[in-house]
Amino acid sequence: MCYVSSSETSGRQVAIRRQLAAEQGPRMTSCLFLGVAPRPPPAALHLLLRRRMASNRAFQLRLNPLTGDSEWLVVDEEEEAPAPSQHKQLLAATSYLDMLNDTARNRAYRHAIDATVTDPTSCVLDIGAGTGLLSMMAARALAAAGGEGRGSVSACEAYLPMGKLTRRVLRANGMENRIKVFHKRSDELRVGVELDSRADILVSEILDSELLGEGLIPTLQHAHDMLLVKNPKTVPYRATTYGVLVESMLLWKMHDLHSNEANTEDGVWLTPGTENILSVKLQQHAMQCDALEDEILLLSEPFKVFEFDFWKRPDSHRETKIEIKATADGHAHAIISWWVLQLDSAGSVFYSTAPGWVRQSSGVDLPQCVNGMKDWCDHWKQCVWFIQGTGAPAMKDQTLALRASHDQTSISYHLNINDEVSSRSPKSDHLTLLPERIALYGDKAWRSALIGAVRNAMSGRSSPTCIVADDSVLLALIVSSLLPSSKVITMFPGLRDKGFNYLRAVADANNFSMDRIKVIGKKASSLTMNDLKDEKINLVVGEPFYHGSEGMLPWQNLRFWNERTLLGPLLSEDAFIMPCRGILRLCAMSLPDLWRSRCSLKDVEGFDHSVVNDTFGACGDLPGEQQGPCLPYYVWQCGYNKKLSEVYSLMDFNFSEPIHSCFGKTKIKFSHDGICHGFAVWIDWVLDEKKSIVISTGPESRYWKQGVQLLSRPVQVNPVSSVMHVEAHFDPDTAELVFKSMVS
Repeated sequence: MCYVSSSETSGRQVAIRRQLAAEQGPRMTSCLFLGVAPRPPPAALHLLLRRRMASNRAFQLRLNPLTGDSEWLVVDEEEEAPAPSQHKQLLAATSYLDMLNDTARNRAYRHAIDATVTDPTSCVLDIGAGTGLLSMMAARALAAAGGEGRGSVSACEAYLPMGKLTRRVLRANGMENRIKVFHKRSDELRVGVELDSRADILVSEILDSELLGEGLIPTLQHAHDMLLVKNPKTVPYRATTYGVLVESMLLWKMHDLHSNEANTEDGVWLTPGTENILSVKLQQHAMQCDALEDEILLLSEPFKVFEFDFWKRPDSHRETKIEIKATADGHAHAIISWWVLQLDSAGSVFYSTAPGWVRQSSGVDLPQCVNGMKDWCDHWKQCVWFIQGTGAPAMKDQTLALRASHDQTSISYHLNINDEVSSRSPKSDHLTLLPERIALYGDKAWRSALIGAVRNAMSGRSSPTCIVADDSVLLALIVSSLLPSSKVITMFPGLRDKGFNYLRAVADANNFSMDRIKVIGKKASSLTMNDLKDEKINLVVGEPFYHGSEGMLPWQNLRFWNERTLLGPLLSEDAFIMPCRGILRLCAMSLPDLWRSRCSLKDVEGFDHSVVNDTFGACGDLPGEQQGPCLPYYVWQCGYNKKLSEVYSLMDFNFSEPIHSCFGKTKIKFSHDGICHGFAVWIDWVLDEKKSIVISTGPESRYWKQGVQLLSRPVQVNPVSSVMHVEAHFDPDTAELVFKSMVS
C-alpha cells in the first residue's frame, strides 16, 4: 500500500510538490507527505492535504498502487495507542534510519550543539524534531551548562506518527520532562501560547539533497519573523552550495532525447524536428554521483554558488554570475552540485555532501566532515543539473559564464548559449519525465524490442483496436505509426490530458491521424462496449509505466495485470497482451554500505534509539529471523555492491490469466565468496508468446529501480557449502509481495 499524509503549508507544500512531481529521491515504497523536517518521498500518486478532525487526530490516505483505490485512516494522538502496521510500513520507507546511521552527521551536530548551547538560560527551538535527537543534544548541553530548570528546549514535529515516536524516544532516555514536544508545523507555533518566549537558539535539520527542497528558506523566514530573537544562535550556522562542470555520456543520455532517438533510426519520433517537446524537467535531480567516478571527465575545479546564513533571515530570491575556467577540453553535459554545512559559528565543525572523487582530485581546499571521514549514505545525495541539448563545448583555459539563481525551494543554472533555451516557458503540450525514462526512451535496443513485439502482434490484423493500458506515449506512437488504420485508446492514468495534447503535437511527424486516437478518462473497471463503439479489443499493451510511480517497488507495475483483468470482458478471443508475462527474478548481493545505513540503532551520540528499530524496519539484532521491509533502490547507486550468485527465477505472472495471488520458492547457490547482505529482486517483462523478446529491469540496467531485501543479519558465504532458500507470496488485494529467506 501507499500512504499519504500532510505537510507543512506555504513553502513546504511547494517544496513537496516539487519533489513529488520530480519523483526522486529517497526510495520509498510508501507515499508520505511528511512534516517540516522529514524528507518527503519522491513517489506519490496525488497531492492530498492533511485533514484534521480535532487537535488530537489526523487523517492519512492509504493508496493501493495496483488499483488506484484509496481510503482514509485515522491517526490518533493518544501516546499509548499501539502503532498500526501501516504506520510502521510508512516510516520504514522514509530516510530516518539512514540519517540516524550517518555517524558523521550526528557527530557534527553534537560538537556544534555542545559549542553553541553554553548559556544556562538559553531557550532552544528544534524545528522538525524527528526522533528528538537534536533536542536531546540541546537538553544535555543545557544541563552541562547548569541550565537545567532555567533554560528550555521546545521541539515541533508536524507528522503525527513521527511525533508519537519522538515521545517514545524521549521516555527511553529520561528526557520526556525536559523537552516540550508540539505536534504542529513551525508556522503554527505562537510565542505566548506554545512558546513562553522567543528562542535564542535554533537547531534544525530541514535539508534535502538540493538544500532548499524541504522549505528551508520559508521555514527560516517565519522563524526569524515570529519565533526567534534578533541575531539568534543557530545550528547549522551556514550552508554553502558548490558545483563542478562534467562531461558524462550517461548523463547526456539522461536528458538529450532528441539526439539519442535520431541515432535509433526506427522512424518513431518522440521529439520531432528541433522542438524539444519531451524532455527531462529543468531542475536539479538527486543522484549518487560517487557511482559515476569512472565515467565522468571533470571540466572545472569546484566553484562556490550560494551561501545561506541560518542566523539571519534569508532572501527568497537571489542571482549570481560565476566565471568558470575550463580545466580540460570536452563537452559540458551537466553540473554536479553539493553543499557544505558549517555547523558552528567558529568555523570548526563541517559536514559535506561532496562526492568522494571531488574531495580526492580537487585542487580547491574544500571543508571536510568531522574527522575527515564520511560513510556512504542515502538520505543526502548529490544533485545533477542537465545542460540542455548536446551540452556546452569547453576548451582548456576557456572562461565559461554561468548564471545561478534560486527561489524559495530550488537552485537553477544557465550556462553560456544555453541561457535562452533554458529560460523558455514550457508549452501545454510539453511533457517532462524523469532522467532515467528519458534515457530509456532514447535507447535503441529497448525501442527495437518494443517495436518488434508490436509489429509481430499486429501481423495479419487489418484494423485492430488497441488499448495502451499505462502512460506510455511511446507505445501509443508505435501502434499508431505501424498501422495507421488501427484504433488506439489510451488510458494515460497519470498523464491524462497532457498525454493527449502531446500526441496531438507529434501526430503529423509520425504519420498518423488524431481522429484514430482517443484518451479515455475512465478507470478500466468503468469501460463499456459503448466506449469502444461495440468493437472488441484486439491488443492490450503497456511498458508497463505509470507516471508518478517510478519510485515504487518493481511489482507495483503489476497494475498492468490488474488493468488487463478488468478489461477481460471487452477483449476479443484472440486478443494479444503485451507484455505476456512477468518473471520475478533475484540474485544474492553483497551490499555493505546499504546494510550499514539500514542496520539497527542502539546508541546514537549517547542516546538510546533501540525503540525505533521495529518501526523504521531496521536490520540486524532483531528477534529471530525477522527481516526489514523490501525497499526500492537503484542498486548501482548503493555504494559497494557485488553479485554473489547467478540470476534465479522465483515467480511467474501470466497476464493471459486474471490477476491472482502467487507463490514461489527457489534455492540459490552462491557463485562467489563474500558476505551476503540480502538479495536484489526485479521483474523481467516477456513481450511475446515465444519468449524471444524479454526486457530485463535488473541491476545491470541503470534505468530501473530494483527491490532490495536485506537479511536479518549478514552471512559469510561460499560456493561450496552455502545456499539461500527464498520464498515469496504475492497478494493482489494488498499489492504486497512478502519474502522469507534463510541462508544455510
